[in-house]
Amino acid sequence: MGIDEKSRASGESPREANNGSILPTVNPDAEKSQPSGSSIHPAFYVVGWISISSSVILFNKWILSTLDFSYPVILTTYHLTFATIMTQIMARYTTLLDGRKSVKMTGRVYLRAIVPIGFFFSLSLICGNLTYLYLSVAFIQMLKATMPVAVLLSSWALGVSTPNIKVFANVSIIVLGVIIASIGEIKFVWIGVIYQIGGVIFEALRLTMVQRLLSSAEFKMDPLVSVYYFAPVCAIINFVVALVWEVPRVTMAEVYNVGLFTFFLNGLCAFMLNFSVVLLIGKTSSLVLTLCGVLKDILLVCASILIWGTQVTALQFFGYSIALGGMVYYKLGYEAIKGYAGEANRQWADFGNRQPVLRRISVIALVLLTMFVLLGGLAPASGIDPKDYIHGAKSKMGMS
Repeated sequence: MGIDEKSRASGESPREANNGSILPTVNPDAEKSQPSGSSIHPAFYVVGWISISSSVILFNKWILSTLDFSYPVILTTYHLTFATIMTQIMARYTTLLDGRKSVKMTGRVYLRAIVPIGFFFSLSLICGNLTYLYLSVAFIQMLKATMPVAVLLSSWALGVSTPNIKVFANVSIIVLGVIIASIGEIKFVWIGVIYQIGGVIFEALRLTMVQRLLSSAEFKMDPLVSVYYFAPVCAIINFVVALVWEVPRVTMAEVYNVGLFTFFLNGLCAFMLNFSVVLLIGKTSSLVLTLCGVLKDILLVCASILIWGTQVTALQFFGYSIALGGMVYYKLGYEAIKGYAGEANRQWADFGNRQPVLRRISVIALVLLTMFVLLGGLAPASGIDPKDYIHGAKSKMGMS
């Protein structure tokens, strides 16, 4: 066979026109049906979670303190009842709680695991809301910085993790910072501090027990599914406490003073917090949630200064900075912080090259905010009260 014959017999010869027997290499319909990536930036979920989480805290403080509805147990019971009703509806009419089907929940597990965890959850919520009657939002957030320490100690006490002196030395920095911040607190109320410490301890025990429960793959559940199981138990426990402690004293006039619609928005906001946690972790990671929590705490301190005129001293600012730094170091570690710091410097330099004017504005805003916090603490008697600006703005807008 000659060279020409070999060329014609090879696979390089042109194929016949498509007669239906040859399968296409690409399916146009499959190509069209492929979903394009999510158009929502992860920053949207970060901002959403910080906004809702901060709103719940500020909303509760406003109802309990500003509107004089001094019944935190009743308010907590309402939140949990609202969450119970909403999760039951979602379980029946949506697919958002289908994750519960993979959880091997039995009556024995419910009584031996869910109920005790729900008990500590109720105690942490009760103590946390009672604190709003005595302390400022800013000081409460500073005391909450001790949560990693409490979780570490409770995990050692319950045998979930092995004691480590080096780790304990790291978290001791957080305690030192909180002690310094407490010394600088102007309105230090012991009963409020005791309630907050109790809330931190009960929450740490709850988180440790949840960690032990979820160590088995068959009990993995997202925050929304956990609300489905824990909310009914907590609502019953809180209702019993409220029935003895607060229900005999509350009047309908106090309820109407807050307003039924306000209560509805408050319950919806508290429930949406669980939903936003699911979205944030699903679209980012639990590490992002931790770092967002630090940012949220800082923003809440600033919000407390602006809304209620809370005075934060320079000593508090210094101590809280130490506590936050210790918390970030404990969560991430030195190598991770070094890597993130290098990446942040690169991103900041790139941002300056692309948006030099916006970068200058950001620096000026940060400096002004820092000066406002520091000067507000260094000169508490200066006569400048942020409440005056809030009331003035409301009057100009025609709001009572």
